[in-house]
Amino acid sequence: MKSSAPAESFEKYADDFPSEVKKRLFTLRALVKELAPEATEKISYRMPAYFLNGRLLYFAAHKNHIGFYPMASGIVMIKDKLQDYVHATGSIQFPHDQPLPLKLVRQIIVFRVKENRAKGVKKKKAS
Repeated sequence: MKSSAPAESFEKYADDFPSEVKKRLFTLRALVKELAPEATEKISYRMPAYFLNGRLLYFAAHKNHIGFYPMASGIVMIKDKLQDYVHATGSIQFPHDQPLPLKLVRQIIVFRVKENRAKGVKKKKAS
């Protein structure tokens, strides 16, 4: 990242990276917007973040990879498909020298949207 000041928008965040990394960020953003059009986008913890009845997911560019942070539940549901990626409880690393696994990312986002929408229904019923 070129700037030490936190970005104020997705565009400003992405502008700090080389064009190939920037394309990857915009690809992920487009997928989130397609699958969760009502999600709110903001910069949180110095990275793009999406909220839909709470935290939906985050992602960030790093020197050698894109960090994708779909919360722990997003990792658990596809853990058997992550053998090719460095991953932890709530994160996956997508190396820059490999194509983004868009089918896998799509599955995670669809799951997380469904999960967070269910939270919203529970909150409305409780009210």
